[in-house]
Formats: sequence, C-alpha cells, structure tokens
Amino acid sequence: MSERPPQRTPNRRLASLITEAGFSNAGLARRVDQLGLEHGLDLRYDKTSVTRWLRGQQPRGTTPALIAEVFTRRLGRRLSAQDLGLDSCAPVYAGLEFAATPAEAVDIVSGLWRKDSGSQAELRKIAFTPAGLVVPSRDWLIGRADEWVGRGSESSPPVPGGAGGARAAGGLGRSGGASGAAGAPGAAEAGGSARPGGPGGARGIGAQGVHGSHWPGGSGHGATGASGVSGRGAVRGPVPSRPSGPPAPPGSPAPSTAPASLGTGLSGAPGVPRQRQSDRLPGQRVSSGDVAALRSVGELFRALDNAYGGGHARQALVRYLEHETEPMLRGTYGEATGRRLFSAAADLTRLAGWTSYDIAAHGLAQRYFVQALRLAQAAGDRAYGAYVLITMSRQAVYLGHGREAVQLARVAQQGIGSAPPVVQALLHAVEARGHGVLGEARLCTGSLARAERALETTRTGDEAPHWARYFDEAQLADEFGHCHRDLQQYRAAAQHAERSLQLRAPAYARSRLFCRVVLASARLGLGELDQACALGAEAAQQAAEMRSVRATEYVRDFERRLEPYRDAAAVRGYRERVAALG
Repeated sequence: MSERPPQRTPNRRLASLITEAGFSNAGLARRVDQLGLEHGLDLRYDKTSVTRWLRGQQPRGTTPALIAEVFTRRLGRRLSAQDLGLDSCAPVYAGLEFAATPAEAVDIVSGLWRKDSGSQAELRKIAFTPAGLVVPSRDWLIGRADEWVGRGSESSPPVPGGAGGARAAGGLGRSGGASGAAGAPGAAEAGGSARPGGPGGARGIGAQGVHGSHWPGGSGHGATGASGVSGRGAVRGPVPSRPSGPPAPPGSPAPSTAPASLGTGLSGAPGVPRQRQSDRLPGQRVSSGDVAALRSVGELFRALDNAYGGGHARQALVRYLEHETEPMLRGTYGEATGRRLFSAAADLTRLAGWTSYDIAAHGLAQRYFVQALRLAQAAGDRAYGAYVLITMSRQAVYLGHGREAVQLARVAQQGIGSAPPVVQALLHAVEARGHGVLGEARLCTGSLARAERALETTRTGDEAPHWARYFDEAQLADEFGHCHRDLQQYRAAAQHAERSLQLRAPAYARSRLFCRVVLASARLGLGELDQACALGAEAAQQAAEMRSVRATEYVRDFERRLEPYRDAAAVRGYRERVAALG
C-alpha cells in the first residue's frame, strides 16, 4: 500500500498578516504581480495562488521576498519571508530601491557592482521596466537631504538642532533621522533620512536581495579582472593639471592621471604611470587625493566610451568600482570628504549604467542609474541628480517610452532649482527628445526653443559642472536633428545634422556616428537615395569598429528605412559595401 503524501500545514502567520493588512486574496496577488513588474518580472498570480499559499504551499523563486516586501510597505515595518511562514528564497535582483540612508545605499550599490563583476551574462537578461522609474524619481524630488555622511573616528555628526545638516535644494528641510556618533571604521554610519511615511528599515526585496554579499554569483574581493583592473590597488595623490596647449574636448582623459590600478590592460587607453600598489581595506582613511583619483578614472573611461563604445572597457570600470570605490565608501572620512566621495562614486556609477545602456543591458543600466541618483543625493548634489534623471530620460527615449522620458526630464527641471544656462539648455533639450518620440511637434519645438535661448545666454568663462561641458552648439544641433527626424521634418533634420557634424570634435566618435545616421535618414526622407546610402555605409563601417550595440542599432534602423527601396542600385551597392565589412 503506497504512503499518502504528507499533509501541508496551513500558514497561519500569512493568514494573520493578510487580516492585519486588510488584503483580500486577489488584492495581495495583484500587489505581488505589480511589485514583480518593478523588478522586471512577469508574474501571473491570482486569488487561487494565495489560497494555495494559505494552505501551506511554498511559492518558488523570488516570490517569498516579493510577498514580504508587499507587507513591509503596507504595514510600515520590515518583514522577512520567514516572518510570513515562507521559506527563505532566491534574492530578487536588487537595484531599483531608493535607499533610506547612505549606508544602505552603499550596501545596495556595492552588491550590484559585485554581482556585475562576477556574472555579467545573467545580469544582462534583466528587463527594463518603466514602472521602476516612478519611485526613485519621486523620492529624489521630495525626499529630505542626508544630514550626515561622514564615517569613522575623524567625523562627528552635527549636534541636534545645530547648523551642521545639509539641506536639499528648494528648502526641503533636514533629515528627520537621529544623529548619533559614527561607529568604528567599517561599521554602519549613523544619520541619514528615512523616507517620509515609509518604514524605517531597508527598502530592498528581502535581506538577501539587498546586501552585496548575498547576490548570487557575486565575486569575492581581490579578484583580478580580465580587463586589466587589479584587486584593490590604492590610488593616491592629486590629479596633475592638464599640460598647456590647445584644450582637449570635454571628456578626454588628462595625460598621466589614471591610477596605477588600471594598469595597461585597457587597449587603446593612454599610458599611465605605475605607482606603488597597496591593499585598501574597509575602514582605511580616505584622502582628497583618493577622491581626485576617482574623478580622473571617470574622465579616462568617459573618453574610452565616447571613442570606442561602452563595451570596450565597461567591465574594467565595474571591477574598479568593486575593488577601489567600495572600500573607500566603507572607509573613514569627514563630512566634506564624504560628500565629495559620494559625488565621485555617483559619477562612476552613472557611467557604469551608461556603458551598460550602450551594450543593450537595459535592466542593468536602469539599476545603475537609480543607484547613481541615490549616491548623488548623499553627496548633496541636486544638479548631478538632475543629470542622472536626464540620463534615464535618454534611455527611455531610446526604448520608445516617450511619456516616461518627458516626465523624468520635468522632474529634473523641477528638482534642480536654479542652474547655469548650459544645464538649463541640456534639460530642455532632453525633454524635447521625449516629445519628438511621441510625435508632439508643438511641445517638442517649444522645448528646443527654450534650450536654444538658454545656450545663447552662456558666456565664455561661465562656470558649469564638468558633466555639462559637452553640451555645446554641436550637441544642441544634434538634438535638433534627432527631434526633426522623429517628427519626419527631414529638411530641418538634415540641416541640423550637417551643422552638428561640422562642429563636433573627432573624440566623440560614437555621437558623430549617430548624427551621420540621422543625416542619412533625413536624406532618404528627402528622396536623395544615393547620398543616404553613402552616409549609411560610412556609419556602418564606423559601427563595425566599435563595441556599441546602440551604434549597430542605429545602422539597422537606417537599413529598415531602406527596405522599400531594396531593388534600387544604390541600395544594392550599400548592401555590398556592408557585407564586405564581415
């Protein structure tokens, strides 16, 4: 006689919490599905699924962590899967959370770096989700400033009621978090602001899904990357000034400024001096030279990205973040150094997202952008936070999410307050791109006009943040060209694209390629088939020399536009030239 299967035990903990939260079975299932969408998961739970859970069935995969997060948000206290009578589970890929404190932000972003360093193929499969844009942009806009970020014995938090707290732009006020003495080096830092109305605990999906050491497949410290980044070589000393002579284009690397830990493993990278190697451990004091080195590394990788595509050195950048930047963030530093450190970390993290975006790892890029936004808030840099938001807006434009792109650009404009004219021009131009994708001609041209007026008021010698210096007449003409192409206004698109190519520095090779494809598409729209094919062939050759999925996709988009003319001699010639590239 066969044995009967063991009878499941009803889950009384889950039943009690459902009653406390006031959920129906269908309501709980719907919230789990919605939260899954925020993390790029397509779930199909319903009230029958919840009934099975109540009868003792254990949901699989990441679902227990999602259920726990639903209850955490509803009840305002941190709950784990075990608190709900559910088994521990695989972590959800963290990264879309806007952390409540700087310490939590470091935990989340360092986990992302380690996971990316150890298992890139897995992370590249994560889907981009428009729903994941809402909470971070809202929390950045209305959240309070972090009152204190310093760590270790050399830092001391401000006296409650004193004048030491940093304020968010626009008078959003101070953090409501309590300020206590900072712990020993390597301990979690005190202070920070809890999200208004939210739980005081971490916002990650389960403890396993937030802290970096629990990301599946994450590599340990000390690994040496194939791209030439060695483990934890210390970076020391201030950045040398650029030699005299004609100014280099924005984003070009300053000679002899990259830390030695980058070595010579980056093909095409400028030579860098070799320095003494030493291990950097969590808790070590961070100097102004360390922060300057992070800035220098950012310039180096930005130049490589502009010239050769995001795939060229992306992995080296991620390993640098893991082995150099994380130990600094967990080191010892005072308040002023801490703000600069978080600012530099935000810049490198945004760049990791940008290079991920360029290789079509869109879900991963989205997570890097969200974490860069949070690090910028810890730095107290509202302007850079706005820059991260418009970077997210550009990704949304590329993926065809025009409405989200416009909303992100407007949140950036609202949150930054006053800004230099070049920054205002950049914000309006990016909003215009969103309107262009949506076919909103009047709104698009209005935003372009505001961008043009703002740039015209810029004077030589005006101070501008380093990240906005690339936005000049060439870039504005490029934005005009893209917008007019999207609106099918091909004559104007061709005029602006030609002007951009005339003005754009050769160092921006990928941007020039994009603009050349825009010009080719405009010529095609005007019926100038021979010129269009010649321009398209030039772009295809350049794309073949880059490691940029975006470059390849621009060329493919042009080829789709050629399809109605596939039997024309010019198109056959184009295809032969492209086929010869291999």
